[in-house]
Amino acid sequence: MNDKQKKELIKICSAVILFLIMMTAEKTGMLPALFGDRKINFVLYLIPYLLCGYPVVRKAFLGIRNRQPLDECFLMFIATIGAFATGENSEAVAVMAFYQVGEWFQGYAVGKSRQSISDLMDIVPEFANVEQEDGSFETVDPDDVCPGDILVIRPGEKIPVDSVVLSGESLINTSALTGEPVPRTVREGDDVISGCVNGEGLLRVKAVKEFEDSTVSRILELVENASEKKSRTEAFITRFARVYTPIVVGLAVMLAILPPLMFGGWMTWIYRACTFLVISCPCALVISVPLAFFGGIGAASKSGVLVKGSNYLELLAHLDTVVSDKTGTLTEGSFTVTDLRPAEGVTPEDLLRTAAIAESLSLHPIAHSILAEYETRFGKTQPITERPTDSENVSGKGITARAGGRKILVGSRKFMEDQGILPENIEDPAATIVFVAEVDRYLGAILIRDRIKESAPEAIRGMKKAGVRSFVMLTGDRREAADAVGKELGVDLVRAELLPQDKVSEVESLLTGLQKNGDTAGRGRLAFIGDGINDAPVLTRADVGIAMGSMGSDAAIEAADVVIMDDNLSRIPGVIAIAKKTAAVSAQNIVFAITVKVLILILGAVGIANMWAAVFADVGVAVLCILNSMRLLKANSSITV
Repeated sequence: MNDKQKKELIKICSAVILFLIMMTAEKTGMLPALFGDRKINFVLYLIPYLLCGYPVVRKAFLGIRNRQPLDECFLMFIATIGAFATGENSEAVAVMAFYQVGEWFQGYAVGKSRQSISDLMDIVPEFANVEQEDGSFETVDPDDVCPGDILVIRPGEKIPVDSVVLSGESLINTSALTGEPVPRTVREGDDVISGCVNGEGLLRVKAVKEFEDSTVSRILELVENASEKKSRTEAFITRFARVYTPIVVGLAVMLAILPPLMFGGWMTWIYRACTFLVISCPCALVISVPLAFFGGIGAASKSGVLVKGSNYLELLAHLDTVVSDKTGTLTEGSFTVTDLRPAEGVTPEDLLRTAAIAESLSLHPIAHSILAEYETRFGKTQPITERPTDSENVSGKGITARAGGRKILVGSRKFMEDQGILPENIEDPAATIVFVAEVDRYLGAILIRDRIKESAPEAIRGMKKAGVRSFVMLTGDRREAADAVGKELGVDLVRAELLPQDKVSEVESLLTGLQKNGDTAGRGRLAFIGDGINDAPVLTRADVGIAMGSMGSDAAIEAADVVIMDDNLSRIPGVIAIAKKTAAVSAQNIVFAITVKVLILILGAVGIANMWAAVFADVGVAVLCILNSMRLLKANSSITV
């Protein structure tokens, strides 16, 4: 609760206490000289009325002056003035006081729902320590940091821009960005993103991006723009209120004029018209539905997922099909040696060392994986000092190298057969198999594959449990490898050997299929998960584009509608559950508010419901709907539906 809310609460409480004292004195016959005189009675009740209701009266007059009078403030003002005119002073004050209680509740609820999002503002670094040539450092604004600058990050300081660690080792807290409470260890060569907090170690890092292009700036921009993109439900409520309010004002005027002309009793019908106005105020709908979606976005951001607008949150609640890229999304996106198959009489070290020598000058990802594996296994005890004196790369097949007077062959089965060497028969559809030979002697095979992310199987199962009917994998990889990964993950449909434009065509085909199945009304939606720059077109085409925020490309993050900040796919089922809960809460609020209002409107028009019932129909319903929406503030990625 901020200072402004505290001051407003004190005013409202003071007005309510004063009102209760006056009403008690009036009803019990105390101080008849004051409360028995109609004019004095009016003046006395005007004090608590203005104490709590002055902001409403002021907004009503401003609306009239700006030619936009038909809002809830105008309705409350007219209704309470009518109550004063009919002599119902206590009811006029009650309406205004409890309306302000509801407004205060709304402000408090919105403040709470904003908290998880506004916490992101705390990740903005205030300064950067740039190292100078003489070893000293200068404290500058993060906007002044240029790529290539060397920065010193002391314990407890925020990382100002996306960087790579040059020296030092420390634990960094990424919870504000990713929702992950466990600190991450970083050391030389590791990437670090802006907004994270350094732990106890001193880090020297090299800036790789300017501040405006860094992760923290992109996040803040997404958060600032999220509220501008309304869901269909919110847009409907906005349009509904614009049409509904003039209609009920017109009906109230008719109720105040037509019956008295026919039956008489002007004060009675004016009182009923004022009651009608109080009941008809659309506060509960106008407040609670956007609050529900805002709370849902806040709950998602608290779990490390940024949703760029409530419209995308609503679409997530209706997902039928999820389509995903493979490399870097369902898999790690980097080649790793998974198995060594040395020939008889050959040790794993000899096999790996021979291949590493031949590949030591290559820039191919497979070469990097072989060298990395050797370094991990044997590099400390048997570092490679021998380098090839001559090498020839046969595109798409392998490499021939000469080292220490011997000829080394590393490549595919076809490459070996072309050189007159018959490798053993090894089958692994999911792996890239590299055969190794020396002169005319077969040494063995190295199996290399792109590892499946640990979170991928759990994420797919979670999405199915959350209501996703079909999971589809699209990849440019060869069919055998794609089918093997798809089978291991339990994917419903695999499309392999696709170019970027082919992925768009596949998504178009799936969307057409959804429409043919009767999902044109929005009951079935399609989401695409990707991370590479080549995924940007299909991310844009899908109903909901989901990108990896930590390792994903800038283009993919810009094109996406939902960003997973820590690349953990298991966040997606939780966000779908939050979206479904948000949609359910907003629907509950709409049905409850309209049902109660219509019922009491009818009762008020025929004189059964008085101002006190009107207060419940307006403020009571609004408070109950707000409390219902506030349940989302406690939601997180583990919520179930």
